Amino acid sequence: MRAAYLTELGGPEVIRVGELPQPRPGPTDVLVRVEAVGVNMVDTFIRSGAYRTPIPMPFIVGRDMVGTVDGQRVWTNSLGHAGRQGPTAEYAVVPAERLYPLPAGVDPVDAVAVVHPAATAWLALVRHARVRPAERLLVEGAAGNVGRALVELGAQLGAYVVATANPADHDELRRLGAAEVIDYRAPDIGDEYHVAVDCSGRNELARTAELMTLGGRIVLVAGMASTLSVAARAIYLRDLSVLGFVISNATAADLASAAGWINDRLARGGLRPRAVRTVGLAETAEAHRMVADRVRGRVVIQPWR
Repeated sequence: MRAAYLTELGGPEVIRVGELPQPRPGPTDVLVRVEAVGVNMVDTFIRSGAYRTPIPMPFIVGRDMVGTVDGQRVWTNSLGHAGRQGPTAEYAVVPAERLYPLPAGVDPVDAVAVVHPAATAWLALVRHARVRPAERLLVEGAAGNVGRALVELGAQLGAYVVATANPADHDELRRLGAAEVIDYRAPDIGDEYHVAVDCSGRNELARTAELMTLGGRIVLVAGMASTLSVAARAIYLRDLSVLGFVISNATAADLASAAGWINDRLARGGLRPRAVRTVGLAETAEAHRMVADRVRGRVVIQPWR
């Protein structure tokens, strides 16, 4: 089969596209014909070696996939980590416990574009922050992929969602469920938040801590490039919790729970991607470059293209 793979760690230029043996599933695996593969920032971290995880060489890159098994569309968002091969190929082997049916009528490209940020949002708000109805939820950088999912899920959980973003994105964020939308450059974005998630990558912890109410929870969803200035006084006096996580560490059970919510939203027409650019397998290295350069929207690889 054709695949995009590594034989060494490094920049996008180390990605090769060529023939590899078609994988053979074990007794608890499923062989999937791949239709679409999402490209995430974490894929670039693994390829470069910035995020250390067991990588069997040759290593097929990627993580999220929609494909078919006996005519049924399925998806996964947890390949390419902890020794599991990625899905950027014509076929992929997926552990059965990490494979979920795709609701009928959902476009595979749109689906693979949202399953990673949507699961990240679910883990942030449900698994870690344990958001409750009527709590005030602050989502900064809300117009991005994870931010949009956070707004949609927070509203569904009954939280009062306050989102910060560029004014051009305000109407869309209101449509997704934000109760208030504020220009991200505004000096005053309110306070007394129970939960705060910064999707902008700035992670200004000292500033955010001053906005929180007693017992508030600050969730870090991105931190590879940021250095925290710790607000010890506010964290100490307000009983605050700072919760960091990466989706790669989520258990199969947590991911399955997130998948249940994701499938429900997809079936109802929710979790629509902001913008998607599709490329062929030969353009995998360029796809990594685009994601590293923070292209607006999502990049999806179609291996049979």
